Amino acid sequence: MNRAIQQACELAHRSSHEFLMPEHVLLALCQIAPSFVNVLKQSLDCQPGELAEDVEKWLASQEKAPKPVDLELSSSMRRIFTICKGENADRVLCVTSFIEAMMRDAECMGTYLLTKHLKVTEVFLLLSLHEYCDAKDSYVAEEELDDDLDDLEDDDLDDDDLEDDDEMMGSPSDFASSSDWKQWTTDITAEATDHLPIIGREAELDRTIEVLCRMEKNNPLHIGEPGVGKTALIYGLAQRIAKGHVPYRLQKAHIYSIEMGQLMAGAQFRGEFEKRLKDVLDGATAQGNSVIYLDEIHLMMGGEQAQSDSISAFDVMKPYLDRGKLRFIGSTTYEAFNRTLAKSKAVTRRFQQIDIKEPSVEDTLRIVEALLPTFQNYHNVIYRKDAWTYAVESSARLITNRQLPDKAIDIIDEAGAYLEVHPRNRLHNYVTKSLVDEILNKVCRIDADALKEADNNSLKDLVTQMKSQIYGQDKAIERLTDAVMMAKAGLTDSDKPMASLLFVGPTGVGKTEVARVLARQLGVELVRFDMSEYAEKHTVAKLIGSPAGYVGYDDGGLLTSAIRKTPNCVLLLDEIEKAHSDIYNILLQVMDYARLTDNRGQQADFHHVIIIMTSNAGAQYASQASVGFTGHVSRGEAMRQQVKRVFKPEFINRLTDIVTFRDMDKTMATLILRKKLALLSDKLGQRQVKLTVSQQAFDRLLTLGFTPEYGAREMDRVIGNNIKPLLMRALLFGSLSKGGIATVDCKDGVFVVK
Repeated sequence: MNRAIQQACELAHRSSHEFLMPEHVLLALCQIAPSFVNVLKQSLDCQPGELAEDVEKWLASQEKAPKPVDLELSSSMRRIFTICKGENADRVLCVTSFIEAMMRDAECMGTYLLTKHLKVTEVFLLLSLHEYCDAKDSYVAEEELDDDLDDLEDDDLDDDDLEDDDEMMGSPSDFASSSDWKQWTTDITAEATDHLPIIGREAELDRTIEVLCRMEKNNPLHIGEPGVGKTALIYGLAQRIAKGHVPYRLQKAHIYSIEMGQLMAGAQFRGEFEKRLKDVLDGATAQGNSVIYLDEIHLMMGGEQAQSDSISAFDVMKPYLDRGKLRFIGSTTYEAFNRTLAKSKAVTRRFQQIDIKEPSVEDTLRIVEALLPTFQNYHNVIYRKDAWTYAVESSARLITNRQLPDKAIDIIDEAGAYLEVHPRNRLHNYVTKSLVDEILNKVCRIDADALKEADNNSLKDLVTQMKSQIYGQDKAIERLTDAVMMAKAGLTDSDKPMASLLFVGPTGVGKTEVARVLARQLGVELVRFDMSEYAEKHTVAKLIGSPAGYVGYDDGGLLTSAIRKTPNCVLLLDEIEKAHSDIYNILLQVMDYARLTDNRGQQADFHHVIIIMTSNAGAQYASQASVGFTGHVSRGEAMRQQVKRVFKPEFINRLTDIVTFRDMDKTMATLILRKKLALLSDKLGQRQVKLTVSQQAFDRLLTLGFTPEYGAREMDRVIGNNIKPLLMRALLFGSLSKGGIATVDCKDGVFVVK
């Protein structure tokens, strides 16, 4: 580099230029640096003579000084020096750092001319310079460059320097062998014997071996959902190679895994990551009969967030993919493939796509059975056959956001770990079906005894328990519980939710309360949505998430997120008729296939959800059912006919049942009033106050609170406006501040508390 600087200064002096420019240095490198010239010709397929000619023409067109002046650094040259000084500290300038810094300067004519003559990307230029020019290259410090400018006439060329430049060249094989490239890889072939054996997947393994034996484009690409066994397939291939059960072409082959994290760890400067990757590929090529495994291959593409000037690892790999001497196996998911790889035809045409499907329950049973001895020896437990069979079948049915066999193996592994933490006082620890059920309840969040597979006792008294809390709606409760027990008995369609019910009736008769009581009795969470919030068309998107590019896209859907969080629940869609009609279109697929996809492509599973929708539609027409001389239509039938006018036929056709609630009568009002007063008495009991209500006060409350139009809610208003204010004053300022007995009476229509 010293000689190149001296030559550049002489070129600037002869051309009567006032400034030393990067183009002078580039021309000098083309003239007197054999290492740089050889890299351009042999590795980069560039003609240095043509490049030097273009640079010389451009320099001749530049303005000349009218008289000899002291040579100074141009602004571009100073920027290059600043960049190099920041990266190399006191060793400022070498061939590679100069070219890299110059390529960063978009305004430099040398950058344009060099890029014009290159037939490869910038990264290959830098890698080749790193490889062949840095080993023995001399560095120029800033003060040395100033001396060159001052002592220009005293500098001359030494033939020994030319010999030194020639010695900088080294062969690619020498470089690859001298680098410890295996530190960036994992030898899967050496670790295969310690890995779990692969069960099944014969078709996928055979297809992978066929692709590897091809002469061209011998690079398989495994695509499948997470957890289906893509990595296990590679270890299965390595086990076959170790046993010699492969064609002659793959005998004694080595599979090396490359991970982006290993290559990027500690890489500080631009090009260092690509250099490491090239070292690995050169080393594997030199070794021969090697296969490179690229897990999560979509990360090699640089990702969606990569900047426009970044170099992806795939750019480094392209020549090796084309040559066919080094085989590659990639693995990725369908989502990542569609988002990244499918957009690049240069990638897809070099790989042979192999789909890795989720194994069936029968195949998973065979896989788990073969793996049982390994887990039994590790956890020192014994798995009963009915337990691990139940684990596979239940995980396939209940865990919907993961794939077999991964989710079944996790349940079995966790059951063994549970017995290690909570050992039984026995000679042998057995993993039983009840223990697997307990693990599944934690993983799937099924805390309800009524929804568990083997427990039906809590359903026996479901009707009685609900009737004791909901008054006057016996027929509605019976139809509701019949639908729930029908789903538990397995007599409904397995592709639908447990039940999809529409509650219709006047306001205040207990539609919402029935949903609350049902969730409480089943032991599941009640997920409630007030559908009046979704009356506008644009608000419907909040349930499944906003489209891409709109505000709230990253937040996901409210409904889908709630169901993924609590997949076993009672879903209450209150006042459904007040929502926009687009809501019904969303619910169609939920009631038909028990699945809902949000804006990000993630599915929420409704198989273990009881969907309850409430509506007041038709309630105002129920009183007209028997009007006229020929009126013989029941109130329930009148409401049903109006519901069919409000809701679309395809919506009604997917409902499990339409449950009609009765209007409130005097008997129902009496029972409800007693329940409300009992709740008030419980609250007062916490303040050491006992509540008694006289018959006159009870009758007066019933008279004021019984209105068929407003239902039970009127009862709450009457108690809140007439009784609670009196009790409030007595509790805060009166005789009940320290507890006692509160007697509510009514005299001349006025309530008093004694």
